[in-house]
Amino acid sequence: MNDGKNPFELMMEQAQAMAKSMNPALESFSPKGFEALWPTMPKEVMEMAFGKGISKDGLDAKTRLLLTLAGLTMQGAQNDSQFRLTVRHALEAGATKDEIAETIAQMSMFAGIPAMTRAMEFAQEVLKDQEDKDT
Repeated sequence: MNDGKNPFELMMEQAQAMAKSMNPALESFSPKGFEALWPTMPKEVMEMAFGKGISKDGLDAKTRLLLTLAGLTMQGAQNDSQFRLTVRHALEAGATKDEIAETIAQMSMFAGIPAMTRAMEFAQEVLKDQEDKDT
């Protein structure tokens, strides 16, 4: 028998065993450690690449990043690394904690409470990390 495990659990166990056999260090791999390798872009670079540099009358980088958070939340906040990186960049672009929370909360009407809750947890992790760095 399969010890009452569903096919997904069995597949994950096999993948973990395979990763461990190829590289034992992968057993303790964390996406958060990988995220630390990506620096937060300075606000000026974000404005040049994603903000007014594209269209002088268009959206600024902060608004674009808040829209990105909304989109990531709508997808169910499935990509935790990308979500946390986007929150970090939104803060750097000038978004406030309240604006980030409001953006995510607004998506509960469209994406549902579970997606909003997951997104809010990721955002809170980044905000807590930011507070820890500031103190």
